[in-house]
Amino acid sequence: MKTLMSMVAIPFLSAAMVVPVYADDVKEKQKDLLEKQQELSKTQEEVHEKQIELNQANKEVSIERAQEANKSMQQVSRASKITGAKVKNTTGDSLGDIKDLVIDPENGQVVYAVVSFGGLMGMGDKLFAIPWRALHWTSPKDYYVLDLDKDTLKKAPGFDKKHWPENSEKWEEQREALGQFYRVTP
Repeated sequence: MKTLMSMVAIPFLSAAMVVPVYADDVKEKQKDLLEKQQELSKTQEEVHEKQIELNQANKEVSIERAQEANKSMQQVSRASKITGAKVKNTTGDSLGDIKDLVIDPENGQVVYAVVSFGGLMGMGDKLFAIPWRALHWTSPKDYYVLDLDKDTLKKAPGFDKKHWPENSEKWEEQREALGQFYRVTP
């Protein structure tokens, strides 16, 4: 019977000794898990704060872009106001007037102002495709300024009223040469 009791008592006592060690291990793991959950919660809060900062920065950028767009919209002009406008050089000499605008069909931007110069009363005028970037608007005086003297303009590449470049390829061929002549990037 002693042996039987020993056989029953030993596993029971062993289990009784192991249970506290196992319980301590479980408590340690629960403690580690709780710390990790707290770290995760802290990281999630930091991420949320960063998202708020990023959203605020995006909102500020959007506001700046809208303000820039509004500013540029205030600087636009109707084509009917541009055609017929006078072109003068920096000393105030008349260089002609804008007869037409050449627009890039791909991006919708004005590429050239076609300026009429020379001749008398519209007869014998020579037309010049002047890169839009070479012209500068003078708001209070209502004319465009081209930093060129009359003699230089007379030597500029041009065409007559009956021989306009007929397609975009012809305009493109002129683009680089005109950019160099008027000292602007095409």
